[in-house]
Amino acid sequence: MFKHEKQLLKDVRVDRPNPVYASMLQEQLGGAHGELKAALQYMSQSFRIKDQRIKDLFLDIAAEELSHMEMVATLISLLNGHQVDAAATTAGNIQASVQTGLAPALSNASGYPWTGAYIETTGDLAADIISNISAEQRAKVVYQYLYRQINDTGVREAIDFLLNREEAHNTLFRQAFNMLEETGSLADWGVTQDSKQYFDLSTPGQFFDGNNLSNPKPPKFNIPNQGKQPAGAVTQ
Repeated sequence: MFKHEKQLLKDVRVDRPNPVYASMLQEQLGGAHGELKAALQYMSQSFRIKDQRIKDLFLDIAAEELSHMEMVATLISLLNGHQVDAAATTAGNIQASVQTGLAPALSNASGYPWTGAYIETTGDLAADIISNISAEQRAKVVYQYLYRQINDTGVREAIDFLLNREEAHNTLFRQAFNMLEETGSLADWGVTQDSKQYFDLSTPGQFFDGNNLSNPKPPKFNIPNQGKQPAGAVTQ
């Protein structure tokens, strides 16, 4: 069950309408690394998780991503202004002027509709968490690009908040990954000779030496500004 709170997670404002930038911000509404993708990906992945702690984490973050989507859509609506105007319509925001009546659309910055193909769900907890860490990192990068391209103080305030929330989610997913032990795709890691070989195909090789793969282990993630993370086996 979802309950809609009428108050935004964080109030948003803009200094002035900017339809061109509104079309750019569409990327974080209906793009491949946007808020709708994140919300539905984490929710879809949660359905198969047996460990209640991690299941709750996925659903909590998914619910927050929906609130981020609401913030982004509100920003886009404010930036689009109040009246369709051919003189103010550029190539990037034609769709808003001729199809959606300035309402935010579930599409990316180029006008391509959102698609379920953006969602990555494998049913393997380790693989899905790594995918989510990557999703949060990419979303932060897109927000950073957007931040650098506008001087509107209201928009910058909102983007600064959102990209820092992406960092928080990234940290939480890293903590969850560090709770995993030898389950799913992490089981029997590095037990065959094939998993211990590195082909040095760059001359001269600079990255690995022969000892680095002698006893390979599943990756662990360091958590910024955090102490030792609690351990605990998780079963999918």
